[in-house]
Amino acid sequence: MITVNNVSLRYGGRKLFEDVHLKFTPGNCYGVIGANGAGKSTFLKILSGELEPNTGEVSLGPHVRLSVLRQDHHAFDEEEVLKTVIRGNQPLFDIMEEKDALYAKEDFSDEDGMRAATLEAEFAEMNGWEAEAEAGSLLQGLGIPVRLHEKKLKELEDDEKVKVLLAQALFGQPGVLILDEPTNNLDVAAITWLENFLAEFPGTVIVVSHDRHFLNMVCTHVCDVDYGKIKVYMGNYDFWYESSQLTQQLLKDQNKKREEKIRDLEAFIARFSANASKSRQATSRKKLLDKISLNDIAVSSRRYPFVGFKPEREPGNDVLFIENLSKTVDGVKVLDGLNLTVLRGDKIAFAGSDVAITTLFRILAGELEPDEGSFRYGVTITSAYFPKDNSAYFQDSPLNLVDWMRQYSQDQTETYVRGFLGRMLFSGEEALKEARVLSGGERVRCMLSRMMLSSANLLILDQPTNHLDLESITALNDGMMAFKGVLLFACHDHQFVQTVANRIVELKGDGITDFRGTYDEFLETKGLGEMRA
Repeated sequence: MITVNNVSLRYGGRKLFEDVHLKFTPGNCYGVIGANGAGKSTFLKILSGELEPNTGEVSLGPHVRLSVLRQDHHAFDEEEVLKTVIRGNQPLFDIMEEKDALYAKEDFSDEDGMRAATLEAEFAEMNGWEAEAEAGSLLQGLGIPVRLHEKKLKELEDDEKVKVLLAQALFGQPGVLILDEPTNNLDVAAITWLENFLAEFPGTVIVVSHDRHFLNMVCTHVCDVDYGKIKVYMGNYDFWYESSQLTQQLLKDQNKKREEKIRDLEAFIARFSANASKSRQATSRKKLLDKISLNDIAVSSRRYPFVGFKPEREPGNDVLFIENLSKTVDGVKVLDGLNLTVLRGDKIAFAGSDVAITTLFRILAGELEPDEGSFRYGVTITSAYFPKDNSAYFQDSPLNLVDWMRQYSQDQTETYVRGFLGRMLFSGEEALKEARVLSGGERVRCMLSRMMLSSANLLILDQPTNHLDLESITALNDGMMAFKGVLLFACHDHQFVQTVANRIVELKGDGITDFRGTYDEFLETKGLGEMRA
């Protein structure tokens, strides 16, 4: 159990949250949600002891061990993979290291023997004899094969390092588990395994994630960071979202009715207060008016951009034909004789190798030439491309946002461009920011704006939800569902793919799997559907 008493935090004059009183209990998983900048990750740092609050304290139950998912992927580069995982229980790891050092001594003394005996007892009490087996099981569950367990961490790919650090956090049955974006860079199989693990985890889990499906699968409670407060609600993310939207609408409806009543009473008082025969009624209504108050609806830190794509013309039946397309990247053949026909009405989610998908999308966007094969668009098709790496559009740009957006707009007036930026949450002085200083999420919103201005009827999007908060992901999700054109996209957000795609194309080394249906139905064919349904 972990208890939060009277915790407050300010940065300069800005209040993140104050007077927080919470209790996180074993057997529950708490999803921490809130807008970008609301303080989610900061709150996790306070819970883990990495950051001191301005007021209040955080306390663990007696003999409770807390484990945190580390974000520094290079901290253990010189460590063996298996040892890195076992280091998740630092006291046990220290005993193992001291014990091994004692036994390696050439002049092993009686005193060393007594110390070794003490360490062996502590080692056994902490289930040390099962440590390597547990670490190996965690690694294999997350998709790290046994052949990599004795390698140094620096020899692994970045996505493999993420899995090792996640296994480290899960190791040794901690009482409290704190996870900040644990599904980042995980494949579907690893996420499915993690969902199963957390569902059976007996301790307390506190997690920040932008993956709505993951939150729905694992969370028993939602911890909402908003209005300068942190409140806990029962249920998963969808239940919280529907409840919060309903609550806000009820408050607004109540205020609307009260405002109408106030106007009626004010009109009656103004009309009859000077009328002797009606003065008593006017006085009575004035007393009633004084008793009516409007609900105090706090201003949320959440802001939803408007994402809507309107094709200039409908696509015809002939959309895209790909024939025998091949491409080698860094000596590896990532596309090998690819054949694919895209039809009107298709919303295709691409799965498989991220490198292969990005390469295909760049070829279709005209940024790369294929080694072999060809592709052609139908005569009615106009396309727009959202790249995974958008840095080239911003890093050297001397323009402010208004002028940056003008590059892609037929209407060059500042009023139009500012209005468009405002819908994407760049209002007032924010619209005059320099393009090169934007955050990752701000850049994504700009790139989506650029696509909207294109009026294309075929959109190619490579990981468009990266860097976005839940509110922007929801807005983009709604925009993609409403889009009347053709979509080719890749996305690691399960709910996004499930609600948007009607066809799944998996790129594999030996060809493709072309599946017409939903993402969940596709996963069921691969034996991954039961837990993620």
